[in-house]
Amino acid sequence: ALDADGDSKLSDSEIVLDTEAKQNLIAGKLESLGLNNVRIYGQVQPYSINHNVVDSKFATRDCAACHNTDSRVTAPILLADSGPAGVTPEFAQGTNVTATGNIVSENGALYYDPANEKDKTYIFGHNRVAWIDWFGALLFLGTVAGVAVHSTLRYILARRHGKRTVETKPVYMYEVYERFWHWLQTIAIVVLLMTGLVIHRPDLFGAFSFRHIVTIHNVLAALLAINALVSILWHLISGEIQQYIPHPYGFIDQAITQAKYYLQGVFRHEPHPFDKTKERKFNPLQKITYLGLLGVLLPLQGITGMMMWMVQKIPSIQAWFGGLPFLAPMHTLMAWLFATFIVGHVYLTTIAGPEPLDSIQAMVTGWEDMEAKEQ
Repeated sequence: ALDADGDSKLSDSEIVLDTEAKQNLIAGKLESLGLNNVRIYGQVQPYSINHNVVDSKFATRDCAACHNTDSRVTAPILLADSGPAGVTPEFAQGTNVTATGNIVSENGALYYDPANEKDKTYIFGHNRVAWIDWFGALLFLGTVAGVAVHSTLRYILARRHGKRTVETKPVYMYEVYERFWHWLQTIAIVVLLMTGLVIHRPDLFGAFSFRHIVTIHNVLAALLAINALVSILWHLISGEIQQYIPHPYGFIDQAITQAKYYLQGVFRHEPHPFDKTKERKFNPLQKITYLGLLGVLLPLQGITGMMMWMVQKIPSIQAWFGGLPFLAPMHTLMAWLFATFIVGHVYLTTIAGPEPLDSIQAMVTGWEDMEAKEQ
């Protein structure tokens, strides 16, 4: 029954118990030796997916093998080239890893077909939440379009009616540390957004090394966190923290006044509704925006990023807030908000002073040309 070609030798294919006759032959021989209830039983031991488990001989350095659209983690896994006919292995019981997929047979081979959506598996570069990407992209592109329309109208009306001529005087607006903190934070966030985009969509940026991009992203995140902590101490000690706290009394009316200036007054070359001084650098809308950005959005982005980084070191994080399937999309959504803010923030600096680049130059030199007021 086993020697199909009759050459008195058993090949690899001939010893596979792929027919009932072969199985009966072996079962009969075992029963003749005194064994009872002879049957074929297969068992599969599941293991968790982790980095740094095996040595370099077995590990792959190609991160894109898993962190890509065609991730091997979500692909069927070959368990055996062949198996006994009519017998499907079962998952081992009593282990600390529960398999959520199925064992299937295809052309005689056995495969494990994973069901990642059931076990909270989220693979960077592979998994995405479509509505978050669409919402973020529309918000970002909508802001870019709004800036384009607003700036075009400013330019056309300035050409038609001319600009308001004002007398200016230099004011030392920003301390050295204030400028250092601002530019370090700006550069870190911009590069984090760029590297995060590569991590999120490696299929679009295959020219970059996923491993190196992740390293850069993590190092910059740590640098940004240190910079933020030091800046909190500086703002508290110097008293500059008060610049970011809106005063409830009259805030709504002041915010509406500032919004009307952005939507109407700037086109009419009206003076700014709130004078900018070293003691009061921000208008009401800036205060509430910066407070939300630095006091809420940045800490949340840091916390979600840290939890995503620690998830393999502390697996229980997977049970918190829904694990990576919740943390990663939230991290992505907040990244879109940061990118959108940067576009709007840079554009609004061109409205803050008599000349479009006054505010940016002030953040470099510390000195800003401000409109001179009659005493």
